[in-house]
Parts: sequence; structure tokens; C-alpha cells
Amino acid sequence: MNNNKIDKIFFSIVLSLLIIGVIMFVSASLGILNKNVPKFNSVIFSQLVYGLVGGLVTLYFGLRIPYKFWRAYSLPIFIASIIVTALVFVPGLGFEHGGSRRWINVFGISLQPVEFLKIGFIIYFAAWLSSMKGKVKDIRFSLLPLIVLIGIIAALLIKQPDTKSLILITATGLVMLFVSGTPWKYILGLFLVSVIAFVILAFTTPYLKSRITTFLNPNENGSTSSYQIQQSLIAVGSGGVMGRGLGQSIQKFNYLPEPQGDSIFAVVGEELGFIGSVLIICLYVAFSLRGYRIAHYAPDSFSKLFVIGIITMITAQSFMNIASIIGVFPLTGVPLVFMSQGGTALLIDIGLMGIILNISKFQKKQV
Repeated sequence: MNNNKIDKIFFSIVLSLLIIGVIMFVSASLGILNKNVPKFNSVIFSQLVYGLVGGLVTLYFGLRIPYKFWRAYSLPIFIASIIVTALVFVPGLGFEHGGSRRWINVFGISLQPVEFLKIGFIIYFAAWLSSMKGKVKDIRFSLLPLIVLIGIIAALLIKQPDTKSLILITATGLVMLFVSGTPWKYILGLFLVSVIAFVILAFTTPYLKSRITTFLNPNENGSTSSYQIQQSLIAVGSGGVMGRGLGQSIQKFNYLPEPQGDSIFAVVGEELGFIGSVLIICLYVAFSLRGYRIAHYAPDSFSKLFVIGIITMITAQSFMNIASIIGVFPLTGVPLVFMSQGGTALLIDIGLMGIILNISKFQKKQV
């Protein structure tokens, strides 16, 4: 039923996360201002103008474009996302940073193509599963296509390397399979195979092995591999219950690496304390629950699977970031959605919220 009204509760949750995200990003970025003014200006421009303002423009179009458009063009979108991701290996276009080759430079703007790949995968896999309908109980039409898609994506991401995105995409695909009605025994089997594959990859890849070793022995190598987690825990611990106060973080100036990036939750813990951190975690929980509710009442199988995929991807990534910062999960380098530095990611994530809000207008039940 088309009620012509977006889900206002979901919109309010997203808006709250965006407002808090902008405030915490600017606060965390003051650590750069203290060292490098030109870099600070560049980071602020990328996040607030390209990411936030550009994202609001994409949100508008996401609200206006009929959601069935994405299903109709799902294959070209996925192919385009594969091609764009492969551009990181083109000399002069792709460039390396921190030992990884995950970015391309387009007219002076740095883009991370994997953000497009994540969405291209979700759109195409949602379209595929929805077109299969009753055939999903046959592994040839459910499990096998996912294995092929993951194989293609893995060939691109492992070479960069970007294992964290591969893990997120695989996990999201498994959840989408489950929701589509694929027998759980097939899903469990693929899950176990995936875990074994990632364990083998982890112990045969030096940088992944180092992160697991650091997670198991966080007190060793405090000046090298364990430095980030130790400084993050100091920041979170020093915030106490109420926090030092907004803008008052000490760790962001001289100690935390990339405080405006994947370490931003440590700044949140230090400045807003336990109470502020819990409130933000509750917002992400509310985001996922309300998002899944929209999926539950979605008008068709494609829109349902699409929303499931997006909400799962964002929620998993956000909690992976938070868990790694407080030391209950190995450091992955994934950013905190809506908060961490990443203009491309912010632009795309806000635009996706527009598509979900568009779908919410057609829910089968008034909310």
C-alpha cells in the first residue's frame, strides 16, 4: 500500500546519526589541524561538501527515482561497479596509501571504488534472488550464484588488499540468502567454508596474521602493531562515565592514528564517555531494527532483499568498527558509518537512505 509518506522514525534515526557524526568528525579532525592545516582543510571539504552535501543531493534523487529502476538495471550497475573497482590497478589512475591500493583519483577527488562494489553486489544479488522465487531451494539458483559473485569480488579485493570489505560482502550475501528462503543447511555449509577460507587467508597473509596476533596479545609491540588498540583503549578508558567533554580529547592530538578515521569511536568514548558511547550504540541498534521493519513490510521481494542487504552491511560494518576499537574484535580498519572520514562512503550511504525511505512509502502496512 502506497501511503506516500516516508518512515519518519527511520529518517529521524538517520538524521540523528548524521548530526552526531558531523559533530564528532569535526571534533576528531582538530587533531589534524594541530599538525597540518592544508590537510585539515582538505579533509573537512571532502567530508562536509563532497560527502555530506553531495550525499543529501543523492538522498533527494534516491527518494525521487522509483526503486524498481534499480532492479531493472541491476546487472549493468554490478558490471560497472566491477569495472570501476578494477581501475585501482590502472597506473596513473589508481594510487597506493598505507600499503594498500584501494583508491582512484578523478579530477583531483579521491574515490574508494569498493563502496560502489558493495552496492552493486547488493542490488544485483537482490534482483537475482527475487527473480528466482521458488527456485532458491535449488543450490544452482541460490548458493552457486553467490559463490560465483564472491569469487569475482575476491579476485579484485584480495589483490588490493581489502579483506574487510570481502568479509562484509560475504556476510551480507549469506544473510540475503537466508531471507530469500534458501535452506539453512546450505547457508551453514557455505558459512563454514567461508570461515575456513578466511582463517587460511589470515595465517598466510602477513598483515592479517599480525592483526590477529595483536588481538590475542594486545600488550605486546606497543610501539608498532599494538599501538592503535592501546591508544584507543586509553582514550575510551579516560572518558569515564561522562567523558572529558566535546572537543576535549587529548588522544586525538598526538596519540591516536587517524582519529577522524577508523579510530573515531575512541574519540567518542573519550569526549562523551560511557553514556554518550552507549547512546550512539543504541542509535545504531535502532537503525538496524527500524530498517529491518521496513524490509519486513516492503512491497515486493526485491525491495525487501535490497533493504536487508543495505541495513546488514551498514550495521555489521559499524559494530565491527566499534568492537575493534574496544578490543573485542581484531582491528579491521573499517570506518564507522556516518562518522568516520570517507567522502565517497558518506555520499553513497546517505543516498542509500533515500532509496530505503522511498521503499518505506510503499510499505504493505501503515507504520
